[in-house]
Amino acid sequence: MTDSYSKLGAGETARHPASTLCRRILALFALTGVWLTCQANDLPGAPQYLGEVRRDASGRLVTVPSPAAGETATRPSGKVLKVGPNQEIRLISTAAKLAQDGDTVEIEAGDYPADVAVWKQNDLTIRGVGGRPRLIAAGASAEGKGIWVIRGGRIVVENLEFTGARVPDRNGAGIRFERGHLIVRNCRFHDNENGILSGSGNMMLEIEDSEFGHNGAGDGYSHNLYVGAIQSLRVTGSYFHHAKAGHLLKSRAAENFILYNRLTDEAGGRASYELEFPNGGIAYAIGNIIQQNATPENAVLISYGAEGYKHAANQLYLINNTMHDERPQGGYFLVAKPGFQVVKAYNNLLIGKRPLNSGGIDGEFVNNPNVEWEPFVLPQRHDYRIKRESPLHRTWRDPGSANGFSLVPVREYVHPASTRPLTTTPTLPGAKQTLQPDNSN
Repeated sequence: MTDSYSKLGAGETARHPASTLCRRILALFALTGVWLTCQANDLPGAPQYLGEVRRDASGRLVTVPSPAAGETATRPSGKVLKVGPNQEIRLISTAAKLAQDGDTVEIEAGDYPADVAVWKQNDLTIRGVGGRPRLIAAGASAEGKGIWVIRGGRIVVENLEFTGARVPDRNGAGIRFERGHLIVRNCRFHDNENGILSGSGNMMLEIEDSEFGHNGAGDGYSHNLYVGAIQSLRVTGSYFHHAKAGHLLKSRAAENFILYNRLTDEAGGRASYELEFPNGGIAYAIGNIIQQNATPENAVLISYGAEGYKHAANQLYLINNTMHDERPQGGYFLVAKPGFQVVKAYNNLLIGKRPLNSGGIDGEFVNNPNVEWEPFVLPQRHDYRIKRESPLHRTWRDPGSANGFSLVPVREYVHPASTRPLTTTPTLPGAKQTLQPDNSN
């Protein structure tokens, strides 16, 4: 049995049935004088370029902004620019003017006083080599804002120390982040008015294995880390301590991943909140060690929505944190202003007088026990590993996931300023799963 497409005329050769049909239709158009035409203006225009497509911390696709109007994106050159006292380029500020998109700037270890810079490139890596260079403000500032101002595309900053940033408006920063996607790794920020201060907008900030200490102007308006209303903040394996009247970490970002950090105000510290999300947003705080000393500026460890909710989604997830409140009269582990969609707290270990939900928050609170110092190895020195004989073992409850993001811890903080992967599913509440025989903390 054959179909009509298989009957070939004289001189025809076998072709795909659809191909043969198309040839016959075109021949018919030619015989009848009917032709199809296509005008250039019938075609869709070129799509608008919005920037590079990347995945954010939750795995969703986002765009990293393209250069602003009036800025020209240069072709990546891939050069390595070396900065140091014995190099052709001796000043960081000179390298900032010479660097092009795609370059790497290597800064030799040493002190760089009053050598401030503005960075506008894309796909740029700036790293310290041979040790950690110290960028000392020494009274200078870039654009009256801080030691560095960053408003490029994707910029990576590694192994650098920023200290002493002060400006007349008392808002000087080690880094003022104004545009793009900034990744900070293995850096130290101390004795600045702000460690890092960001603007607002379609921006992404990632901080890994870094230290923030003794930052703040002392007025309560400047902080160790102060993040504006940006798209996404991710902080992992970092150490925050001794803020001067301000907060250890304050973020107005729409989405926040605060994972496996140590936020401890410690002896002599004067921090206010240890962790604040003043405008809500989605916040995942997982596997953190959070401690407030006996004489803080504020009685609250974690504050959520205190200045009003300004994001479409306002969800707080507190999972497997160890929280230590040393106030003799007892402070509040968590205060959340009404108006949020979700507050979910699982497996948080509380050292202090009040329960986690002492404010009567309408949320999901599961397995958040209050304990004394007994279960821990040496909590007075922030060693919050659980002793082997503790009845806390095997009390962990699975928190599930949220927005496609697993809430189960997969790493833990290691002091100072790093993390390590967990080798098994957690079995304990709190931030530490490694047991006493391991001498590290």
